[in-house]
Amino acid sequence: MIKIKHVFIVALFSIAFYACGDDNDSNAVEVFDHEAQALIDKDSLASFFTKHYYDTTSGLVKPLIAGETALSNDSNLKSQEVTEQEVDYTFYYYKIGNEGSDPDAKGNPSVVDSVYAKYNGVRIVDTDSISTSFDSNTSWFTLDGVIRGWSYSFPNFKGGENVSSSTPGEPINFINGGKGILFIPSGLGYRNVGTPTGSIPGNANLIFYIELWDIVANTDHDQDGIPSIEEDLDGDGDPRNDDTDENFVANYVDADDDGDGKLTKDEDRNGDGDPRNDFNDPDNPTLPDYLNPNIFG
Repeated sequence: MIKIKHVFIVALFSIAFYACGDDNDSNAVEVFDHEAQALIDKDSLASFFTKHYYDTTSGLVKPLIAGETALSNDSNLKSQEVTEQEVDYTFYYYKIGNEGSDPDAKGNPSVVDSVYAKYNGVRIVDTDSISTSFDSNTSWFTLDGVIRGWSYSFPNFKGGENVSSSTPGEPINFINGGKGILFIPSGLGYRNVGTPTGSIPGNANLIFYIELWDIVANTDHDQDGIPSIEEDLDGDGDPRNDDTDENFVANYVDADDDGDGKLTKDEDRNGDGDPRNDFNDPDNPTLPDYLNPNIFG
C-alpha cells in the first residue's frame, strides 16, 4: 500500500531543493514554495468542483452534465482548514449515506488511531479529467503513518459495526461505517516530490473513495497505558510534536516519556493502570510522575 509513510519520511521530503541556472552562482538553490502551491491547489480544486458532480448511480465523481448538481453547490461536500508545517491547507470530504446509524457502530477515530478501511485512489490530472486508479486495497493502518490528508480526513467519519458470520471461512462484513470521498491537495499528499514509482507525480491533487469499517479507539502505540491521542500535551491535536525528554522521539511512541530510565507504564505508583494520575513531587504537585524526571516511579 503506497500511502503508508512514516512521518519522518514525510518531513524529510517536505522541502525540495532545485539548482538554479544563475551563471554567477552555480551553487545557488531555490526552496520550493509550499505556501504558493497550496493556493494553486485550492484554486484548482475549486475549479474542479464546478465541473464535476457525484453520480449516485455509479458512486463516482464524474464530469458535470445537465440536470446534475456541481460539487461546488452540493451541500454534502465539506471543507476543513488545517495548518501543516506552517502552511495553511484546505481539504475536502464528501459523506455518502447514514454512517453510524446503528448504536453498536464505532465512533470517530483520532488522528493517531488504527483503522480498518477500504479505499481506491485516483488523481486529478487537471481541472477537467481524472486518472485511472493508482492504488486500491482494504487494510489496517494507523493514521499517524499515512499521508497527512488521510490523518486529517478520516476522523470526520465513523467506524461501522462488525456483523461477520461466526462460521469459519466466511468473509468479514461491516455495516453502517463511514463512506465518502476525500479530496486531498498535494501539500497534504505527496507534496512536490510524488511517489518513487512515478504513479503520483509531484504537486498532484488526489481523490480517494473510502469506506471506514473499523477502528481501534484510543490506540496506544508504545503500550505505556496512555492512549496516543492523550499524549498531545500542548493540545494542538498533533501528538507527533510532543517530546518531554527532547530525545527526538515523540511521547506517544516513547516508552519512557521523561527519560528517567523507568518506563512510563511503571510510573504508576497507585497501581490503577493509569500513569496520568500519579503525582508524588510536592514541588510540582500538578506534574504527573511519568513526565517528571525527578520522580523515579
